[in-house]
Amino acid sequence: MSEPVRFAVIGVEHGHALGLTSGLLAAGAQCVGFHHRPDESDGAVARNFAATFPDVPAVDDARRLLDDPSIALIVTADVPDRRAAVAVAAMHSGKDVLAAKPGCVSLAELAAIRQAVADTGRFWSVSFSERFHVKAVVRASQLVAEGRIGQVVQTVGLGPHRLDAHTRPGWFFDPRRGGGILTDIAAHQVDQFLHFTGSTQVEIGASTVANHANPDRPRFADFGELLLRGDRGHGYARVDWYTPGGLPVWGDGRLTVLGTGGYLEIRKNLDLGGAPGGDHLFAVDGDRVERIDCSDVDLPFYPDLLRDVAERTERAMPQAHAFLATELAIQADLRATHAGTLTGYLA
Repeated sequence: MSEPVRFAVIGVEHGHALGLTSGLLAAGAQCVGFHHRPDESDGAVARNFAATFPDVPAVDDARRLLDDPSIALIVTADVPDRRAAVAVAAMHSGKDVLAAKPGCVSLAELAAIRQAVADTGRFWSVSFSERFHVKAVVRASQLVAEGRIGQVVQTVGLGPHRLDAHTRPGWFFDPRRGGGILTDIAAHQVDQFLHFTGSTQVEIGASTVANHANPDRPRFADFGELLLRGDRGHGYARVDWYTPGGLPVWGDGRLTVLGTGGYLEIRKNLDLGGAPGGDHLFAVDGDRVERIDCSDVDLPFYPDLLRDVAERTERAMPQAHAFLATELAIQADLRATHAGTLTGYLA
């Protein structure tokens, strides 16, 4: 690419805005502005964004960014129920879109995004950071491609998170706005299931959502699980908001990839056995058990995304994958059995 891809951020309501911007800047893109609407929160994320990227100007009208023909990509980390509208407006303004996860929170929103992609020829990508930002998962993908564990049969993904309820804005506890727990968190595990098994035809075998620890917020699900049956493998996911204060990271995220000739286990954020840091990858096959160093692994998502913008390719994420991962997570929420003190969920 002879010239850097110019991008702007519309919607700075979640900390993911910083990670997406950092990733694009490191890959060689240029951020030319951001827009924040101060009607949903105290603006703490936007202030942090401005302090982190002092050379990126704040723009008071998002339309100025949408109408700028030099901007090729719009990033959004708005309130989740606003991300679809931002994406549709961006695509109809000739921009590609990178959305924080969840990319949208309803099937109607997803249908509008699908139509915008079809009408405009632009792409809509979702940053599934638990795969794209984790070196151990990238290295595991390489091992699977090399045939290290044979044919992948199943993924088991665990996505615990720390709640820190006092730091969350009001919309976070409304599943119609922030997405249900499977739409919001388990989209990561669905993405990993699709990626590692290669499944394109998937049914939801079962799903459950529950409120066990937050009875004062009865519409908020703090636990979720789902079972997936694909044409090329099986998947199970468990997500929750129960990470205890004693854990030094926000969540002990784990992924196991089971193959016919071995398995891979990833401890994304820490090793309870005491090894320092994150990105712990273990491989077990017919010859040995191996702990694999992932420190030198390159993260290809953002460079690939910028090439997709410039060359109209699908290196970073096939469009069909983004649609399917999002649809399955939303459907799992809509079909879920409710447990605990959960009432009025998605109502």
